[in-house]
Amino acid sequence: MTTHQLAQEVHGALRAGQTVDESAIQELAGRLRGPLILPGQEGYEPARRLWNGMIDRRPALIVRPTGVADVVESVNFARAHDLLLAMRGGGHNVAGLAVCDGGLMLDLSGLKGIRVDPAARTAWAQPGVVWGELDRETQLFGLATPGGFVSTTGIAGLTLGGGFGWFSRKHGYTCDNLLAVEIVTADGRYLTASEEEHADLFWAVRGGGGNFGVATGFHYRLHPLGPTVVAGLILYPMAQAEEVLRFYRAFSEAAPDELGTLASLRLAPALPILPKELHGAPVVGIAVCYTGNIADGEAILRPLRDFGRPLLDTIGPKPYTVHQRFLDASLPPGRQYYWKSEYLPALREDAINMIIAHARTITSPLTNVVIFQLGGAMGRMAEDANAAGNRDAAYVLNIATQWAEPDEAPRHIEWTRAFWSAMLPFSTGGVYVNFLSEGEGQDRVRAAYRTNYARLVTVKNKYDPTNLFRVNQNIQPAV
Repeated sequence: MTTHQLAQEVHGALRAGQTVDESAIQELAGRLRGPLILPGQEGYEPARRLWNGMIDRRPALIVRPTGVADVVESVNFARAHDLLLAMRGGGHNVAGLAVCDGGLMLDLSGLKGIRVDPAARTAWAQPGVVWGELDRETQLFGLATPGGFVSTTGIAGLTLGGGFGWFSRKHGYTCDNLLAVEIVTADGRYLTASEEEHADLFWAVRGGGGNFGVATGFHYRLHPLGPTVVAGLILYPMAQAEEVLRFYRAFSEAAPDELGTLASLRLAPALPILPKELHGAPVVGIAVCYTGNIADGEAILRPLRDFGRPLLDTIGPKPYTVHQRFLDASLPPGRQYYWKSEYLPALREDAINMIIAHARTITSPLTNVVIFQLGGAMGRMAEDANAAGNRDAAYVLNIATQWAEPDEAPRHIEWTRAFWSAMLPFSTGGVYVNFLSEGEGQDRVRAAYRTNYARLVTVKNKYDPTNLFRVNQNIQPAV
């Protein structure tokens, strides 16, 4: 395909009424060190695909930067030509905001640099790194920072949206452990935001998502962890869900900060760790990870392991990196994903009953209803310590609906929304921004930040007054 033909492909992919000169595209390609991928070129189709198979968008240009200079060139080009600008790190976001129709997709997934300083207990990582990769490097020294529950999740999106994982109750949200962020802003400047430099921007990026620029480097505080933890999953029949969730409520409320927990209601997936006779059976599970002393963890988890008659018990000492991967197989790339979520102040009896009633009517054998425990260090920080907020939540409910065939979408989405609507009376009024699905609306974005939203708008006005960075859960500037 000739250069002219490629330019025609770009024009065909642009939003209605937009044009970009062929010469401008050629100049951009010449200034980049990394590849510029256009519609019709080899690699374009896989590059635009994300983890969530529901997302089907066609950018006009895809840039794969090799460094910060390519990012600056891309930001300047998008601003100069009024193009939508989407940023991809791990591409794992359920809303699919890493790609846009008719704009420029900045694919940062190839930026994989990691540097660990074991003496200072810090790590620096680039935005294409996923949690399994960062954990591999930090665990070499018996260190880690709170990350996600799935090892293939990108560090960038999770961190910028707040982030929590198995030992966040001990050390806070992922963004609470940021020491600095390197970022390219809407005017093409490369800044380092920290408590000492651009402190207002640093406050905002810790929870405010990709609203303020392209993050090109993350500096994390690390903590001693493992490498062996006491962790695993215990399963019960769904018929015992009322007793199990009541036990889980009491057990989790008494849990020390070193213990991370979640409860799950679903049809048992066909995974190697589960006996074949359980595949497809309705089950309720409790997953745990104790990040302190092994003997203490085994003693603290004994009441859980002694409760009821479990179908399966995999709890025991294991490498932290192994436990971090145990949910990966149940969330593979390419499936159709639609989530609805709410923060809960407690697990009230009537909330438990409502969760169970809807879980028993699950429409897809792949769907998972998850109750993540929060609190601990996450809840002890001030609500405005950074943009993440929602510190009063004790749990977050995620109705993680997934299915294989696109034509099944209407009934699964309808079930998800009905379940979510029924849970609204039990919510804090807040929602975790990283669990928002596509097209949730501005009210839901405000719910993700609540009292911090007005301050976020002030920072947005300063660093991105024209809303160049709007392919996200958008904080809209007031100017």
